[in-house]
Amino acid sequence: MLLAYFHVYFLLPKVLFKRKIITYIFGFLIALIVFYIVRTELIFLYINENVWPESQTPQKAYAFNHILVVFLIGIYDVALVTTIKLATDWVFDRKRIELLQESQLKTELKFLKAQIQPHFFFNTLNNLYALTLENSKEAPEVVLKLSGIMEYILYDAKEPRIRLLNEVKYIQNYIDLERLRFGEKVSVKINMSGNLEDKSVPPLLFLPFIENCFKHGTIDNNKLNVLIEFDVTDSNLLNFSVINNYNLFTENQKNHGIGNQNVLRRLELLYKDNFTLNTKTEKQNYSVELSIQL
Repeated sequence: MLLAYFHVYFLLPKVLFKRKIITYIFGFLIALIVFYIVRTELIFLYINENVWPESQTPQKAYAFNHILVVFLIGIYDVALVTTIKLATDWVFDRKRIELLQESQLKTELKFLKAQIQPHFFFNTLNNLYALTLENSKEAPEVVLKLSGIMEYILYDAKEPRIRLLNEVKYIQNYIDLERLRFGEKVSVKINMSGNLEDKSVPPLLFLPFIENCFKHGTIDNNKLNVLIEFDVTDSNLLNFSVINNYNLFTENQKNHGIGNQNVLRRLELLYKDNFTLNTKTEKQNYSVELSIQL
């Protein structure tokens, strides 16, 4: 036991794992010699002068055959205990690493989601500010809808999952806010198909795509047309798409927002390979297509 503990808790971590190979070999050899002497003397003093009772012929202490056998016994015991210890440590280390990775991913997800929230409020407050400058009668309605969205951010968005229909509801609230600001210059259509009732998704997953429509869409002199679609297939695949006409000038501007990269990173953390995200520009229309295996 002492030999095994000495090897496992001293020679391995203090010597071998630090790549001191020669010191390890020398130390283990010294440990085997001490092990042999102590074992042999105890047997000789307290049990029998035949220090190898299980042998067919009496064996003398410090004979070559006896030394070899005792060394092999010591090596076998040490190897067995070391194997068990390393296997146990590997299992615990793997579990610890998995917990650390899970914790790190959760922290990163919270950070990414926290980035979206002030970004979202910043844009909405800008809208409200524009309406108050115009002394618009619609400003109170904006405040009311904004309070509903704040409730969503403060409570629902803290959960890892939210009902898909609730997510669509708050997207509709955001669109209503934009409509109050731009009036008839905005035309938005939302199509939903499939069984959306019992489906859940991470909160704030689709909203950045909707925000981008108003941020980069054509509003100044032309009408902004947005088509949003949610479809859940029989194979439990959620297909989300949004198409909008965009402004060539804003496309060339440097984007300081959170944007698609934030969503892409969240998707990678949440769904790994169980999603596809494609964006394309065609005839002054910008489209996003996202598929998630629920």
